[in-house]
Amino acid sequence: MLCSYYEADFDGLKTELTFCIQDENIVGISFGYLNRGTDTGDADAGDDAGVSVAEAARRQMLEYAAGRRRSFDLPIKFSGTEFQMKVWEALMQIPYGETVSYQDIARTAGNPAACRAAGGALHRNPIPIIVPCHRVIGVNGSLTGFGGGLPLKKKLLQIEQQANALLHTR
Repeated sequence: MLCSYYEADFDGLKTELTFCIQDENIVGISFGYLNRGTDTGDADAGDDAGVSVAEAARRQMLEYAAGRRRSFDLPIKFSGTEFQMKVWEALMQIPYGETVSYQDIARTAGNPAACRAAGGALHRNPIPIIVPCHRVIGVNGSLTGFGGGLPLKKKLLQIEQQANALLHTR
């Protein structure tokens, strides 16, 4: 597995990300520096295909942070329970700049009564931001947990809402 460290700037909020790539797929994004013994720093040696995926991920994350990218075109692969996979697929359907509740996600995943289980699946989302768990909020509209912290969740939602507002004023 190739792990590549990257520092992202989300509209003034600096965040450390580590992309983990296996078999030319992003299999994880961690907040902070993650060294699994295969870290390449700038990803400049070894797995050329993994390096190109890491570079594409960095470029697309930069575009996203600047409000110029609404979706990611990156190879991803995640594994989990059947319900987790359904929840993560449901996250991929949330439109850019919009939010849904945990109840909405549970319903989309096929079990409307499983709000807590949906929250647990979001907590275990291995590819945050690309698989947009930050777009899930409490049923009352409150911001709730996020692996990168609530300030980052708020910033990501602001970036998306501002980009949408600019798009609609043109």
